[in-house]
Amino acid sequence: MSSHATRPRADVVPPDAPQQPGIDDGGRGRLAPIAWRPVGVVAGLVATLLLATNGGYGYHRDELYFLLLRPDWGYRDQPPLTPAIARLADALSGGSLWGLRLPATLCVLAALLLAALLAREFGGGTLAQTLAAFGLGTGAATLIFGHVLLTAGVDVLVWLGIILCATRALLRDQPRWWLAAGTVLGIGLYNKLLVVLLLVGLAVGLLALGPRRALVNRWLWAGVALALLIGAPNLVYQLTHDLPQADMAGAIADDKGAESRTTFVPFQLILIGPPLAAIWIAGLVGLLRRAAWRPVRALAVAYLTVCVLVLVSGGQPYYTYGLLGALFAAGCVVTADWIRRDRRRTRLTLVAAAAGVNAVVSAVIALPLLPVGVLGATPVPGINITAADSVGWPRYVDQVVRAYDELPAADRAAAIVLTANYGEAGALTRLGADRLPVIYSGHNELGYYGPPPESATVLLGVGVGEAGELSRHFGTCALVGRLDNGLGVDNEEQGVPIVVCREPRTSWQQLWPMIQHFD
Repeated sequence: MSSHATRPRADVVPPDAPQQPGIDDGGRGRLAPIAWRPVGVVAGLVATLLLATNGGYGYHRDELYFLLLRPDWGYRDQPPLTPAIARLADALSGGSLWGLRLPATLCVLAALLLAALLAREFGGGTLAQTLAAFGLGTGAATLIFGHVLLTAGVDVLVWLGIILCATRALLRDQPRWWLAAGTVLGIGLYNKLLVVLLLVGLAVGLLALGPRRALVNRWLWAGVALALLIGAPNLVYQLTHDLPQADMAGAIADDKGAESRTTFVPFQLILIGPPLAAIWIAGLVGLLRRAAWRPVRALAVAYLTVCVLVLVSGGQPYYTYGLLGALFAAGCVVTADWIRRDRRRTRLTLVAAAAGVNAVVSAVIALPLLPVGVLGATPVPGINITAADSVGWPRYVDQVVRAYDELPAADRAAAIVLTANYGEAGALTRLGADRLPVIYSGHNELGYYGPPPESATVLLGVGVGEAGELSRHFGTCALVGRLDNGLGVDNEEQGVPIVVCREPRTSWQQLWPMIQHFD
Protein backbone atom coordinates (compact mmCIF):
# COMPACT_ATOMS: atom_id res chain seq x y z
CA MET A 1 0.00 0.00 0.00
CA SER A 2 1.40 3.37 -0.94
CA SER A 3 2.26 5.79 1.84
CA HIS A 4 -0.12 8.49 0.68
CA ALA A 5 -3.10 6.13 0.91
CA THR A 6 -3.11 6.24 4.71
CA ARG A 7 -2.00 9.81 5.21
CA PRO A 8 -4.82 11.89 6.78
CA ARG A 9 -6.13 14.77 4.69
CA ALA A 10 -5.00 18.15 5.94
CA ASP A 11 -8.27 19.88 5.09
CA VAL A 12 -10.61 17.51 6.93
CA VAL A 13 -11.20 17.12 10.66
CA PRO A 14 -13.38 14.56 12.43
CA PRO A 15 -17.02 15.66 12.59
CA ASP A 16 -17.12 15.56 16.38
CA ALA A 17 -13.90 17.45 16.91
CA PRO A 18 -14.18 20.78 18.73
CA GLN A 19 -14.76 23.47 16.14
CA GLN A 20 -12.69 26.52 16.99
CA PRO A 21 -12.03 27.79 13.49
CA GLY A 22 -8.85 29.66 12.92
CA ILE A 23 -6.95 28.85 16.13
CA ASP A 24 -4.45 26.73 14.24
CA ASP A 25 -4.58 28.11 10.76
CA GLY A 26 -6.48 31.36 10.53
CA GLY A 27 -9.65 29.55 9.50
CA ARG A 28 -8.24 28.75 6.06
CA GLY A 29 -6.79 25.27 6.13
CA ARG A 30 -9.06 22.79 7.87
CA LEU A 31 -12.68 22.00 7.16
CA ALA A 32 -15.01 19.49 8.73
CA PRO A 33 -16.54 16.96 6.35
CA ILE A 34 -19.77 17.98 4.69
CA ALA A 35 -22.60 16.59 6.78
CA TRP A 36 -24.31 14.97 3.82
CA ARG A 37 -26.48 12.54 5.76
CA PRO A 38 -28.17 14.88 8.28
CA VAL A 39 -28.38 17.73 5.78
CA GLY A 40 -29.88 15.29 3.28
CA VAL A 41 -32.48 14.24 5.86
CA VAL A 42 -33.35 17.91 6.44
CA ALA A 43 -33.63 18.49 2.68
CA GLY A 44 -35.87 15.45 2.38
CA LEU A 45 -38.19 16.66 5.14
CA VAL A 46 -38.44 20.17 3.67
CA ALA A 47 -38.99 18.77 0.16
CA THR A 48 -41.73 16.45 1.40
CA LEU A 49 -43.48 19.30 3.19
CA LEU A 50 -43.31 21.62 0.18
CA LEU A 51 -44.25 19.04 -2.43
CA ALA A 52 -47.21 17.89 -0.36
CA THR A 53 -48.60 21.44 -0.18
CA ASN A 54 -47.49 22.95 -3.50
CA GLY A 55 -50.94 22.84 -5.04
CA GLY A 56 -52.68 24.42 -2.06
CA TYR A 57 -54.99 27.46 -2.18
CA GLY A 58 -54.30 28.55 -5.78
CA TYR A 59 -52.18 30.69 -8.06
CA HIS A 60 -50.42 33.70 -6.61
CA ARG A 61 -50.84 36.95 -8.52
CA ASP A 62 -47.14 37.03 -9.44
CA GLU A 63 -47.31 33.51 -10.89
CA LEU A 64 -50.27 34.53 -13.02
CA TYR A 65 -48.30 37.56 -14.20
CA PHE A 66 -45.22 35.53 -15.12
CA LEU A 67 -47.34 33.24 -17.29
CA LEU A 68 -48.84 36.27 -19.03
CA LEU A 69 -45.54 37.90 -20.01
CA ARG A 70 -44.22 37.39 -23.51
CA PRO A 71 -40.68 36.01 -23.91
CA ASP A 72 -38.17 38.87 -23.95
CA TRP A 73 -34.70 39.86 -22.73
CA GLY A 74 -36.29 41.94 -20.00
CA TYR A 75 -39.37 43.75 -18.80
CA ARG A 76 -40.01 47.22 -17.46
CA ASP A 77 -40.53 45.93 -13.94
CA GLN A 78 -38.11 42.97 -13.79
CA PRO A 79 -35.47 40.94 -15.63
CA PRO A 80 -36.58 37.83 -17.54
CA LEU A 81 -35.31 34.82 -15.57
CA THR A 82 -38.19 33.95 -13.25
CA PRO A 83 -40.89 34.49 -15.92
CA ALA A 84 -38.86 32.23 -18.23
CA ILE A 85 -38.64 29.57 -15.52
CA ALA A 86 -42.40 29.86 -14.99
CA ARG A 87 -43.17 29.41 -18.68
CA LEU A 88 -40.85 26.41 -18.93
CA ALA A 89 -42.22 24.74 -15.79
CA ASP A 90 -45.77 25.38 -16.95
CA ALA A 91 -45.08 23.88 -20.37
CA LEU A 92 -43.30 20.82 -18.98
CA SER A 93 -46.01 20.16 -16.39
CA GLY A 94 -48.91 20.59 -18.78
CA GLY A 95 -50.32 23.62 -16.99
CA SER A 96 -50.14 22.10 -13.50
CA LEU A 97 -49.95 24.49 -10.56
CA TRP A 98 -47.94 21.86 -8.67
CA GLY A 99 -45.46 21.63 -11.54
CA LEU A 100 -45.24 25.41 -11.87
CA ARG A 101 -44.07 25.61 -8.27
CA LEU A 102 -41.53 22.81 -8.47
CA PRO A 103 -38.65 25.22 -9.33
CA ALA A 104 -39.45 27.18 -6.16
CA THR A 105 -39.01 24.01 -4.12
CA LEU A 106 -35.71 23.23 -5.84
CA CYS A 107 -34.45 26.75 -5.06
CA VAL A 108 -35.20 26.26 -1.36
CA LEU A 109 -33.43 22.90 -1.28
CA ALA A 110 -30.38 24.45 -2.92
CA ALA A 111 -30.51 27.40 -0.49
CA LEU A 112 -30.50 25.19 2.61
CA LEU A 113 -27.55 23.27 1.19
CA LEU A 114 -25.69 26.54 0.66
CA ALA A 115 -26.46 27.53 4.25
CA ALA A 116 -24.90 24.26 5.45
CA LEU A 117 -21.85 24.81 3.24
CA LEU A 118 -21.47 28.33 4.60
CA ALA A 119 -21.57 27.01 8.16
CA ARG A 120 -18.82 24.58 7.14
CA GLU A 121 -16.74 27.40 5.67
CA PHE A 122 -17.03 29.23 8.99
CA GLY A 123 -15.60 26.14 10.71
CA GLY A 124 -18.81 24.35 11.60
CA GLY A 125 -19.08 20.59 11.94
CA THR A 126 -22.09 18.31 11.68
CA LEU A 127 -24.17 20.09 14.33
CA ALA A 128 -23.64 23.58 12.90
CA GLN A 129 -24.26 22.47 9.33
CA THR A 130 -27.44 20.61 10.24
CA LEU A 131 -28.77 23.50 12.30
CA ALA A 132 -28.02 25.92 9.44
CA ALA A 133 -29.86 23.73 6.93
CA PHE A 134 -32.83 23.08 9.21
CA GLY A 135 -33.18 26.61 10.55
CA LEU A 136 -32.97 28.36 7.20
CA GLY A 137 -34.88 25.63 5.37
CA THR A 138 -37.85 25.88 7.75
CA GLY A 139 -37.74 29.66 8.18
CA ALA A 140 -40.99 31.47 7.46
CA ALA A 141 -39.72 33.43 4.45
CA THR A 142 -37.92 30.38 3.05
CA LEU A 143 -41.07 28.26 3.13
CA ILE A 144 -43.06 31.04 1.46
CA PHE A 145 -40.42 31.28 -1.27
CA GLY A 146 -40.49 27.50 -1.64
CA HIS A 147 -44.27 27.34 -1.90
CA VAL A 148 -44.86 30.13 -4.43
CA LEU A 149 -42.71 30.80 -7.49
CA LEU A 150 -41.41 34.32 -6.80
CA THR A 151 -38.35 36.26 -7.90
CA ALA A 152 -37.36 36.42 -4.22
CA GLY A 153 -36.84 32.66 -4.03
CA VAL A 154 -34.36 32.67 -6.90
CA ASP A 155 -32.73 35.78 -5.45
CA VAL A 156 -31.97 34.12 -2.10
CA LEU A 157 -30.21 31.33 -3.98
CA VAL A 158 -28.18 33.86 -5.98
CA TRP A 159 -27.16 35.88 -2.92
CA LEU A 160 -26.14 32.82 -0.90
CA GLY A 161 -24.18 31.49 -3.86
CA ILE A 162 -22.23 34.73 -4.22
CA ILE A 163 -21.62 34.91 -0.47
CA LEU A 164 -20.33 31.33 -0.38
CA CYS A 165 -17.91 32.05 -3.22
CA ALA A 166 -16.79 35.31 -1.60
CA THR A 167 -16.25 33.51 1.72
CA ARG A 168 -14.11 30.92 -0.03
CA ALA A 169 -12.08 33.67 -1.69
CA LEU A 170 -11.55 35.68 1.51
CA LEU A 171 -11.53 33.20 4.38
CA ARG A 172 -9.66 30.44 2.55
CA ASP A 173 -7.44 32.83 0.59
CA GLN A 174 -8.52 31.27 -2.70
CA PRO A 175 -9.12 34.36 -4.91
CA ARG A 176 -10.07 32.35 -7.98
CA TRP A 177 -13.45 31.83 -6.33
CA TRP A 178 -14.21 35.40 -7.40
CA LEU A 179 -14.70 33.95 -10.89
CA ALA A 180 -17.40 31.65 -9.54
CA ALA A 181 -18.96 34.59 -7.71
CA GLY A 182 -18.96 36.54 -10.97
CA THR A 183 -20.68 33.69 -12.77
CA VAL A 184 -23.45 33.51 -10.17
CA LEU A 185 -23.76 37.31 -10.23
CA GLY A 186 -24.07 37.37 -14.02
CA ILE A 187 -26.88 34.82 -13.89
CA GLY A 188 -28.48 36.64 -10.95
CA LEU A 189 -28.71 39.85 -12.96
CA TYR A 190 -31.34 38.11 -15.08
CA ASN A 191 -33.49 37.64 -12.00
CA LYS A 192 -33.19 40.92 -10.10
CA LEU A 193 -30.84 43.88 -10.32
CA LEU A 194 -31.32 44.02 -6.56
CA VAL A 195 -28.20 41.86 -6.26
CA VAL A 196 -26.21 45.05 -6.84
CA LEU A 197 -27.07 45.93 -3.22
CA LEU A 198 -25.02 42.92 -2.12
CA LEU A 199 -22.04 44.14 -4.14
CA VAL A 200 -22.30 47.61 -2.62
CA GLY A 201 -22.54 46.11 0.85
CA LEU A 202 -19.48 43.89 0.33
CA ALA A 203 -17.49 46.78 -1.12
CA VAL A 204 -18.32 48.99 1.87
CA GLY A 205 -17.42 46.15 4.22
CA LEU A 206 -14.07 45.54 2.57
CA LEU A 207 -13.27 49.25 2.57
CA ALA A 208 -14.26 49.63 6.22
CA LEU A 209 -12.81 46.48 7.78
CA GLY A 210 -10.75 44.85 5.05
CA PRO A 211 -9.01 42.97 3.75
CA ARG A 212 -8.71 45.97 1.40
CA ARG A 213 -6.21 44.17 -0.77
CA ALA A 214 -9.11 42.07 -2.07
CA LEU A 215 -10.45 45.15 -3.83
CA VAL A 216 -7.39 45.31 -6.07
CA ASN A 217 -7.12 41.58 -6.62
CA ARG A 218 -7.13 40.73 -10.32
CA TRP A 219 -9.38 37.71 -9.77
CA LEU A 220 -12.07 39.88 -8.17
CA TRP A 221 -12.10 42.24 -11.15
CA ALA A 222 -12.02 39.30 -13.53
CA GLY A 223 -15.15 38.06 -11.74
CA VAL A 224 -16.78 41.47 -12.19
CA ALA A 225 -15.92 41.42 -15.89
CA LEU A 226 -17.33 37.91 -16.22
CA ALA A 227 -20.56 38.99 -14.52
CA LEU A 228 -20.93 41.93 -16.91
CA LEU A 229 -20.27 39.67 -19.88
CA ILE A 230 -22.86 37.08 -18.80
CA GLY A 231 -25.43 39.71 -17.86
CA ALA A 232 -24.81 41.95 -20.87
CA PRO A 233 -28.06 41.27 -22.77
CA ASN A 234 -30.19 42.15 -19.76
CA LEU A 235 -28.07 45.20 -18.96
CA VAL A 236 -28.31 46.35 -22.58
CA TYR A 237 -32.08 45.99 -22.36
CA GLN A 238 -32.12 48.23 -19.28
CA LEU A 239 -29.92 50.86 -20.91
CA THR A 240 -31.90 50.91 -24.14
CA HIS A 241 -35.20 51.21 -22.28
CA ASP A 242 -34.19 54.17 -20.07
CA LEU A 243 -33.44 52.10 -16.96
CA PRO A 244 -37.02 51.01 -16.18
CA GLN A 245 -35.82 49.16 -13.07
CA ALA A 246 -35.01 52.54 -11.52
CA ASP A 247 -38.55 53.69 -12.26
CA MET A 248 -39.91 50.50 -10.77
CA ALA A 249 -37.84 50.92 -7.60
CA GLY A 250 -39.18 54.44 -7.26
CA ALA A 251 -42.75 53.22 -7.73
CA ILE A 252 -42.31 50.58 -5.02
CA ALA A 253 -40.88 53.19 -2.66
CA ASP A 254 -43.78 55.56 -3.34
CA ASP A 255 -46.37 52.82 -2.97
CA LYS A 256 -45.00 50.87 0.01
CA GLY A 257 -41.99 52.81 1.27
CA ALA A 258 -43.56 54.22 4.43
CA GLU A 259 -44.99 50.86 5.47
CA SER A 260 -41.71 49.08 4.65
CA ARG A 261 -39.69 51.44 6.85
CA THR A 262 -42.12 50.95 9.73
CA THR A 263 -42.03 47.16 9.54
CA PHE A 264 -38.36 46.77 8.59
CA VAL A 265 -36.90 45.92 12.01
CA PRO A 266 -39.72 43.55 13.08
CA PHE A 267 -39.39 41.77 9.73
CA GLN A 268 -35.69 41.14 10.31
CA LEU A 269 -36.67 39.21 13.42
CA ILE A 270 -39.48 37.19 11.82
CA LEU A 271 -38.07 36.40 8.36
CA ILE A 272 -36.37 33.26 9.66
CA GLY A 273 -38.45 33.25 12.84
CA PRO A 274 -38.33 34.91 16.29
CA PRO A 275 -37.27 31.70 18.11
CA LEU A 276 -34.08 31.61 16.03
CA ALA A 277 -33.37 35.34 15.82
CA ALA A 278 -30.72 35.06 18.53
CA ILE A 279 -28.71 32.75 16.27
CA TRP A 280 -28.27 35.16 13.37
CA ILE A 281 -27.61 37.99 15.80
CA ALA A 282 -24.87 35.81 17.34
CA GLY A 283 -23.52 35.34 13.82
CA LEU A 284 -23.45 39.08 13.24
CA VAL A 285 -21.57 39.67 16.50
CA GLY A 286 -19.27 36.72 15.88
CA LEU A 287 -18.26 37.98 12.45
CA LEU A 288 -17.27 41.29 14.01
CA ARG A 289 -15.46 39.84 17.04
CA ARG A 290 -13.95 36.44 16.22
CA ALA A 291 -10.32 36.73 15.22
CA ALA A 292 -10.59 33.72 12.92
CA TRP A 293 -13.31 35.45 10.92
CA ARG A 294 -11.44 38.72 10.35
CA PRO A 295 -11.15 38.09 6.59
CA VAL A 296 -14.96 37.94 6.26
CA ARG A 297 -15.96 40.71 8.65
CA ALA A 298 -17.14 42.51 5.53
CA LEU A 299 -20.23 40.28 5.56
CA ALA A 300 -21.42 41.83 8.81
CA VAL A 301 -20.88 45.32 7.46
CA ALA A 302 -22.56 44.31 4.20
CA TYR A 303 -25.71 43.33 6.07
CA LEU A 304 -25.79 46.59 8.01
CA THR A 305 -25.09 48.58 4.84
CA VAL A 306 -27.90 46.88 2.92
CA CYS A 307 -30.23 47.54 5.87
CA VAL A 308 -29.47 51.24 5.63
CA LEU A 309 -29.87 51.29 1.84
CA VAL A 310 -33.21 49.49 2.01
CA LEU A 311 -34.48 51.80 4.74
CA VAL A 312 -33.41 54.94 2.90
CA SER A 313 -34.78 53.78 -0.46
CA GLY A 314 -38.04 52.41 0.94
CA GLY A 315 -37.34 48.91 -0.35
CA GLN A 316 -38.96 45.74 0.93
CA PRO A 317 -37.76 44.32 4.29
CA TYR A 318 -37.02 40.89 2.81
CA TYR A 319 -34.34 42.34 0.50
CA THR A 320 -31.78 41.52 3.21
CA TYR A 321 -32.71 37.85 3.38
CA GLY A 322 -29.69 36.46 1.53
CA LEU A 323 -27.28 38.19 3.90
CA LEU A 324 -29.47 37.25 6.84
CA GLY A 325 -29.03 33.62 5.79
CA ALA A 326 -25.25 34.05 5.82
CA LEU A 327 -25.35 35.57 9.31
CA PHE A 328 -27.53 32.68 10.42
CA ALA A 329 -24.99 30.16 9.10
CA ALA A 330 -22.24 31.91 11.04
CA GLY A 331 -24.47 32.02 14.10
CA CYS A 332 -25.00 28.26 13.87
CA VAL A 333 -21.25 27.79 14.34
CA VAL A 334 -21.32 30.05 17.39
CA THR A 335 -24.36 28.21 18.71
CA ALA A 336 -22.77 24.80 18.14
CA ASP A 337 -19.70 25.91 20.11
CA TRP A 338 -22.00 27.13 22.90
CA ILE A 339 -23.88 23.83 22.95
CA ARG A 340 -20.67 21.80 22.99
CA ARG A 341 -19.55 23.43 26.23
CA ASP A 342 -22.65 22.13 28.04
CA ARG A 343 -22.06 18.58 29.23
CA ARG A 344 -25.65 18.11 30.42
CA ARG A 345 -27.08 18.76 26.94
CA THR A 346 -29.51 21.35 28.30
CA ARG A 347 -28.47 23.86 25.65
CA LEU A 348 -28.94 21.33 22.85
CA THR A 349 -32.46 20.62 24.07
CA LEU A 350 -33.21 24.34 24.22
CA VAL A 351 -31.97 25.00 20.67
CA ALA A 352 -33.71 21.91 19.29
CA ALA A 353 -36.99 22.99 20.91
CA ALA A 354 -36.64 26.52 19.51
CA ALA A 355 -35.92 25.17 16.03
CA GLY A 356 -38.86 22.78 16.24
CA VAL A 357 -41.32 25.41 17.43
CA ASN A 358 -40.08 27.79 14.76
CA ALA A 359 -40.55 25.15 12.04
CA VAL A 360 -44.14 24.41 13.11
CA VAL A 361 -45.17 28.07 13.40
CA SER A 362 -43.44 28.96 10.12
CA ALA A 363 -45.17 26.11 8.31
CA VAL A 364 -48.62 27.20 9.53
CA ILE A 365 -47.95 30.79 8.47
CA ALA A 366 -46.20 30.07 5.17
CA LEU A 367 -47.96 27.00 3.77
CA PRO A 368 -51.59 26.14 2.97
CA LEU A 369 -52.02 23.90 5.99
CA LEU A 370 -55.18 25.62 7.24
CA PRO A 371 -58.42 24.86 5.38
CA VAL A 372 -59.17 27.74 3.03
CA GLY A 373 -62.62 28.07 4.58
CA VAL A 374 -61.18 29.12 7.95
CA LEU A 375 -58.19 31.08 6.63
CA GLY A 376 -59.98 34.42 6.77
CA ALA A 377 -60.74 33.98 10.49
CA THR A 378 -57.04 33.60 11.36
CA PRO A 379 -54.17 36.10 11.50
CA VAL A 380 -52.34 34.28 8.68
CA PRO A 381 -53.52 36.48 5.74
CA GLY A 382 -52.36 39.56 7.60
CA ILE A 383 -48.94 38.07 8.27
CA ASN A 384 -48.41 36.25 4.98
CA ILE A 385 -49.77 38.37 2.14
CA THR A 386 -48.85 35.66 -0.39
CA ALA A 387 -51.47 33.40 1.19
CA ALA A 388 -54.11 36.12 0.94
CA ASP A 389 -53.20 36.78 -2.69
CA SER A 390 -53.50 33.09 -3.59
CA VAL A 391 -57.19 32.56 -2.82
CA GLY A 392 -60.38 33.50 -4.60
CA TRP A 393 -59.20 33.73 -8.21
CA PRO A 394 -61.61 31.15 -9.73
CA ARG A 395 -64.58 32.82 -8.04
CA TYR A 396 -63.40 36.28 -9.09
CA VAL A 397 -63.09 35.11 -12.69
CA ASP A 398 -66.57 33.57 -12.64
CA GLN A 399 -68.01 36.86 -11.40
CA VAL A 400 -66.42 38.79 -14.27
CA VAL A 401 -67.57 36.18 -16.78
CA ARG A 402 -71.11 36.45 -15.40
CA ALA A 403 -71.04 40.23 -15.87
CA TYR A 404 -69.89 39.74 -19.46
CA ASP A 405 -72.52 37.10 -20.20
CA GLU A 406 -75.26 39.47 -19.00
CA LEU A 407 -74.36 42.05 -21.65
CA PRO A 408 -76.49 42.25 -24.79
CA ALA A 409 -75.03 40.41 -27.77
CA ALA A 410 -74.11 43.64 -29.57
CA ASP A 411 -72.20 44.87 -26.50
CA ARG A 412 -70.35 41.57 -26.14
CA ALA A 413 -69.17 41.84 -29.74
CA ALA A 414 -67.69 45.29 -29.11
CA ALA A 415 -66.33 44.70 -25.61
CA ILE A 416 -62.86 44.39 -24.11
CA VAL A 417 -61.87 43.70 -20.49
CA LEU A 418 -59.61 46.18 -18.69
CA THR A 419 -58.09 45.32 -15.31
CA ALA A 420 -56.34 47.46 -12.75
CA ASN A 421 -53.48 45.08 -12.05
CA TYR A 422 -51.54 42.16 -13.47
CA GLY A 423 -53.03 39.67 -11.00
CA GLU A 424 -56.53 40.31 -12.32
CA ALA A 425 -55.33 40.22 -15.92
CA GLY A 426 -53.40 37.02 -15.32
CA ALA A 427 -56.28 35.27 -13.58
CA LEU A 428 -58.81 36.23 -16.23
CA THR A 429 -56.44 35.08 -18.98
CA ARG A 430 -55.46 31.84 -17.26
CA LEU A 431 -58.88 30.83 -15.97
CA GLY A 432 -61.34 32.63 -18.23
CA ALA A 433 -59.77 33.59 -21.58
CA ASP A 434 -62.07 31.20 -23.45
CA ARG A 435 -65.13 32.89 -21.90
CA LEU A 436 -64.13 36.54 -22.23
CA PRO A 437 -63.07 39.05 -24.90
CA VAL A 438 -59.47 40.28 -25.13
CA ILE A 439 -58.06 41.27 -21.73
CA TYR A 440 -55.92 44.38 -21.22
CA SER A 441 -54.21 46.04 -18.28
CA GLY A 442 -52.12 49.18 -17.89
CA HIS A 443 -50.13 47.70 -15.00
CA ASN A 444 -46.33 47.51 -15.33
CA GLU A 445 -45.19 45.59 -18.44
CA LEU A 446 -48.77 44.91 -19.53
CA GLY A 447 -49.23 48.61 -20.14
CA TYR A 448 -46.98 48.22 -23.18
CA TYR A 449 -49.25 45.50 -24.63
CA GLY A 450 -52.05 48.02 -25.27
CA PRO A 451 -54.00 50.04 -26.16
CA PRO A 452 -57.19 48.27 -27.27
CA PRO A 453 -58.47 48.88 -30.81
CA GLU A 454 -60.75 51.86 -31.36
CA SER A 455 -63.47 49.42 -32.39
CA ALA A 456 -63.80 48.45 -28.71
CA THR A 457 -66.70 50.66 -27.63
CA VAL A 458 -67.75 48.72 -24.53
CA LEU A 459 -65.50 48.49 -21.49
CA LEU A 460 -65.85 45.75 -18.90
CA GLY A 461 -63.65 47.18 -16.16
CA VAL A 462 -62.27 45.29 -13.15
CA GLY A 463 -60.81 47.48 -10.44
CA VAL A 464 -60.13 50.37 -12.81
CA GLY A 465 -62.35 52.75 -10.86
CA GLU A 466 -65.88 53.43 -9.76
CA ALA A 467 -68.50 54.23 -12.37
CA GLY A 468 -68.50 57.93 -11.48
CA GLU A 469 -64.73 58.20 -11.89
CA LEU A 470 -64.90 56.80 -15.42
CA SER A 471 -67.94 58.73 -16.61
CA ARG A 472 -65.87 61.65 -17.91
CA HIS A 473 -64.36 59.33 -20.53
CA PHE A 474 -67.56 57.44 -21.44
CA GLY A 475 -71.15 58.33 -22.19
CA THR A 476 -72.51 55.87 -19.65
CA CYS A 477 -70.92 53.83 -16.84
CA ALA A 478 -72.64 51.50 -14.41
CA LEU A 479 -71.53 49.39 -11.47
CA VAL A 480 -72.57 45.79 -12.12
CA GLY A 481 -70.91 44.02 -9.20
CA ARG A 482 -68.00 43.74 -6.80
CA LEU A 483 -65.50 40.92 -6.46
CA ASP A 484 -66.09 38.72 -3.44
CA ASN A 485 -64.05 35.59 -2.70
CA GLY A 486 -66.77 34.30 -0.38
CA LEU A 487 -64.11 33.23 2.12
CA GLY A 488 -63.80 36.33 4.26
CA VAL A 489 -60.15 36.74 3.20
CA ASP A 490 -59.23 40.41 2.93
CA ASN A 491 -56.93 40.62 -0.07
CA GLU A 492 -56.21 43.17 -2.77
CA GLU A 493 -59.18 42.07 -4.91
CA GLN A 494 -61.88 41.86 -2.26
CA GLY A 495 -64.59 44.44 -2.97
CA VAL A 496 -63.08 45.60 -6.26
CA PRO A 497 -65.77 47.12 -8.54
CA ILE A 498 -66.88 45.57 -11.83
CA VAL A 499 -68.16 48.29 -14.16
CA VAL A 500 -69.55 48.46 -17.67
CA CYS A 501 -68.93 51.61 -19.70
CA ARG A 502 -70.23 52.48 -23.17
CA GLU A 503 -69.89 55.27 -25.74
CA PRO A 504 -66.23 56.30 -25.24
CA ARG A 505 -65.63 60.06 -25.37
CA THR A 506 -61.86 59.70 -25.53
CA SER A 507 -59.91 57.55 -27.98
CA TRP A 508 -57.98 54.62 -26.57
CA GLN A 509 -54.77 56.13 -27.91
CA GLN A 510 -55.37 59.22 -25.79
CA LEU A 511 -56.68 57.33 -22.81
CA TRP A 512 -53.97 54.68 -22.62
CA PRO A 513 -51.16 56.87 -21.17
CA MET A 514 -53.51 57.70 -18.30
CA ILE A 515 -54.18 54.01 -17.72
CA GLN A 516 -50.53 52.88 -17.70
CA HIS A 517 -48.98 52.74 -14.24
CA PHE A 518 -46.06 51.26 -12.29
CA ASP A 519 -46.45 49.87 -8.78
